Amino acid sequence: MATTSHSSNERTASNEDGTGKSTILQTENLAKLYGEFIAVDHVDFTVNEGDFHSVIGPNGAGKTTLLDLITGGRTPTLGSIYFNGEDITDLPSDELVHKGIARSFQITSLLDGLTVYENVRLAVQASGYRDLSKAETLVYPTDSHDSFEQTARTILQRIDLEEEADLLAQNLSYGDRRKLEIGIVLATDPELVLLDEPTAGMSIDKKQKTIDLINDVLADATVILVEHDVELVMQLSDNITVLHQGSILAEGPPEEIEDNQHVQDAYLGGYNDE
Repeated sequence: MATTSHSSNERTASNEDGTGKSTILQTENLAKLYGEFIAVDHVDFTVNEGDFHSVIGPNGAGKTTLLDLITGGRTPTLGSIYFNGEDITDLPSDELVHKGIARSFQITSLLDGLTVYENVRLAVQASGYRDLSKAETLVYPTDSHDSFEQTARTILQRIDLEEEADLLAQNLSYGDRRKLEIGIVLATDPELVLLDEPTAGMSIDKKQKTIDLINDVLADATVILVEHDVELVMQLSDNITVLHQGSILAEGPPEEIEDNQHVQDAYLGGYNDE
């Protein structure tokens, strides 16, 4: 279990920071240490409901580790994590999915031996069963399976993979694999989605199409994006957090981050120079 410093088990989810928006995710004094190496260094990170919030920084800044801590992939050494006011610090990743937190990984993780449709349908079914006890799943109405099928087909339409429904996932192109992964995230009906470099390795054209898809299908969710494409981040984000050596270097809307000299020196390297 993590060595945490919880000041309370719950926080008020409607805590506002002056923007008029509610806080959906908050970390306090969050840290991850590996011996003497500090991967995440006592981070206080806040995300507002409905925001597209990007996390940027150089390689090794702690971005993916921060996402791992939030989604239960790694156990914090110190600190607390709150989602909708509830302390989720020690919850495993499967329970966090049930609470409405979904994660898309830097490297796609699909069931390659199943079809595109089967990948999405399994995710829809798992989401449909998530609030049921084991006993309740045994007596779940059989007509619910028709509902699962229809939902899966609708998701395939939304991510533009309906024609590929019967293909094995392993036979998809790289871009379509990322689309399928977004569809699986969508199937869990999340409130908060964490995306780890969803456009990595894509051409400029495919990057834009993927981002347009994310904006479309995840329009009702709060999104945390880790992305190296600074121009894309500046275009998309409501707020940006800049990590450097495991700590928050700067935080704010794109125009503030772009003009921040500390960020320029540490990471952007003249991004806004004429």
